[in-house]
Order: sequence, then C-alpha cells, then structure tokens
Amino acid sequence: MLLAFHLEKVAAEGIFADIAPLTPSALLTSVLERKVSLATTIDTEKARSELIVADVLVELREHFERRISLFSGIDFNVDADADLIGVCDFLISLSPWQAFVEAPVIILVAAKNNNLINGLGQCVAEMVAAQRFNAEHGNDIPCVYGATTSGIDWLFLKLAGQTLHMDMAIYQLAQCEKILGILASMVAQQA
Repeated sequence: MLLAFHLEKVAAEGIFADIAPLTPSALLTSVLERKVSLATTIDTEKARSELIVADVLVELREHFERRISLFSGIDFNVDADADLIGVCDFLISLSPWQAFVEAPVIILVAAKNNNLINGLGQCVAEMVAAQRFNAEHGNDIPCVYGATTSGIDWLFLKLAGQTLHMDMAIYQLAQCEKILGILASMVAQQA
C-alpha cells in the first residue's frame, strides 16, 4: 500500500502521547458500560462498529457542538484509476454540513473485528483518498488523520504530504478520555 502511493512511513511509539485527555460525558460512559460487553460477546466487526465506535465518534461530534460532520458506511469514490474507491467505515469532515461529504475530510476510521493491522491498508488508502479529495475541492489541509480500531483497541495515523506517521502505541477503550483527546486534537489542529 505504501509503495503504491509512494509514501514514506515513520513509525514511532507515542506520537499522540502528549495530547491532553478529554473527559467523556456521563452519557457516553453509561452507554459504553451497557454496550461494550455485548459488542465483544457478539464479536463481529459490525457489532463493534455500531455498539462502540459510533458512540465514541458521536461524542466527538457533540464535543464540537455539531460543527463537524460524521458519516458511517458512506461511498467515498475519489479516484478509480488509483483504486481509491469504496465504502468508509467512518469519515469526519470539518464541515458541519451533514447532507453530503464536503472538504476538508480530516479523520477516517476503519473498524475491524480484532486485528488492527488488517485495517491499516484500508485506512491508509482512505487517508490518501481524503488528501486528494481535499485538494480537488480547494481545501488542501496540511494533514489527514486516521485510526484503525476494534472498538476496544485504537491505533492512530497521520498523513502529512507523502509521509505516513504511525503511532505504535495502542490506546485502549479503558483510556476513553485519551482516545477522545486524540480525536479532538485532530479536529482542533485543522479548525
């Protein structure tokens, strides 16, 4: 995947380690207490996506008072010749317009069942697609972020130009405030 898009990979532990945590709302805490065990018992990508990941990302949207848009399962067909077509598990745009995706797309999240590494190729391709989408729409922001997650474990990425930064630290849902802090910092850095 990296070779196909001529990306340089920089992997380091703790790229997002210094990000301030963001305390989850009582509602998110309660919802996760009710849903996490169900999602992990069902143990499918769809269950984890719907019962955990969606709630974390809705919390992020609410934190920003709905000034960002959140899409789930949306077609994101940017460049068929480069095979940058397909459905994104989750996509966040800096635009508050919820009817359709507008640039800049800032965060892509690939939800996977239990293997974060299996989601890396999908997430990186979506990040490259977002980078091209943003440029084509005159909103070429300095970087696009990504995450691959099982709902319980989260691995974060940053694409700046042709350099892909991968944080080798795995953040656990038990650190929900850290995960929310990282996601919020991704939005705040682009706003």
